[in-house]
Amino acid sequence: MIQPNPLIVLVEDEDHLAHGLLFNLQAEGYITHHESDGDSALSYLLNTDDPIAAVILDCMLPGADGFTIVRALRHAERFTPVLMLTARSHPQDIFEGLEAGADDYLPKPFDLNILLVRLKSLLRRTAWQSPPAAKPPDESQDAYAFDNRTIRFDTLELIAPNRTTHLTVMEADLLRYLTDREGKVVPRKDILEQVWRVHEDTDTRAIDNFIVRLRRYIEDDPASPTHLITIRGIGYRFNANP
Repeated sequence: MIQPNPLIVLVEDEDHLAHGLLFNLQAEGYITHHESDGDSALSYLLNTDDPIAAVILDCMLPGADGFTIVRALRHAERFTPVLMLTARSHPQDIFEGLEAGADDYLPKPFDLNILLVRLKSLLRRTAWQSPPAAKPPDESQDAYAFDNRTIRFDTLELIAPNRTTHLTVMEADLLRYLTDREGKVVPRKDILEQVWRVHEDTDTRAIDNFIVRLRRYIEDDPASPTHLITIRGIGYRFNANP
């Protein structure tokens, strides 16, 4: 359940955009905190005891940029959901943000209603901030089990022997997309369009780096994967029981 009057941190240096977003967030019942430069935002996010529900983060800021901020938060094991605002003309920003650990993105300019829907979606996933220890999945839980591992989509965790890994929303969405198609070849363009909502002609290899990170989560030997296989020139295939 979404907590009443959740605290949303907005990190945005464009005054007119920030003022408009703050007004509308407050009108929706959110408590807000605003930072206009990356260094101040990073200091606040790493040191505050305020119960932050989500962060709306511009990728281009004075001082530390949004990518640096997300990486620092994840390195400090702060798993607050992050919605990153990117430049529509720079699709690479999307992938860099996802690789850094952002949970979702929205290209500028954007529709306010879409931002509010994306934000509410992130807030519904705040169960992922619960402690790593988890009970074994049962039929009431949204989970996928394979090879002594369990992907908990309800709490955004991947539970493996001796380790529990927190997943971002995008990581969990990609794992769900692949596991739903277990044994089938999934083209790269399908991942780009159906999971990340990026047009298939986007010229980037960042998706491969994203797959490398997922292999570190699920493979015994990421250098010789048996679950998440590259199909050269096409895409990937997930094998639950290789």
